[in-house]
Amino acid sequence: MNDFSARRRDSAVTALTLFAASGTLICCALPIVLVGLGLGSAVVALTGALPWLIALSQHKTWVFAGSAAMLVLAGTLLFRAGRACPADPGLARLCRRVDAWNRRIYWIAVALWGVGFAAAYLLLPATRLLDRLP
Repeated sequence: MNDFSARRRDSAVTALTLFAASGTLICCALPIVLVGLGLGSAVVALTGALPWLIALSQHKTWVFAGSAAMLVLAGTLLFRAGRACPADPGLARLCRRVDAWNRRIYWIAVALWGVGFAAAYLLLPATRLLDRLP
């Protein structure tokens, strides 16, 4: 496999990782945040329009584990050592641009996953802890 096809595969994995990380926001974080803001009726309308969200949120541990595994795989492919751009100046410029965009997309996916994880797993315990304070 040549370096160009490997970079295309890495780009595809990075895009799929962004999609998976965004899915954690939609299935788990968005309903919690909406309810926390007092918009419970919006959650009812959302689950009425998209009933598969209920099934996803019931299995949120698997959703987060799968997207975390994809983030690890994408990070491994993106940041592994020994990757060099071609010697041709035009291809090298394109290679650097693709790598820069892949890294941006990867870090956006990591941030989305972190926001989703915080909303799905840390927000409720933090709220309960703050309610106990005098």
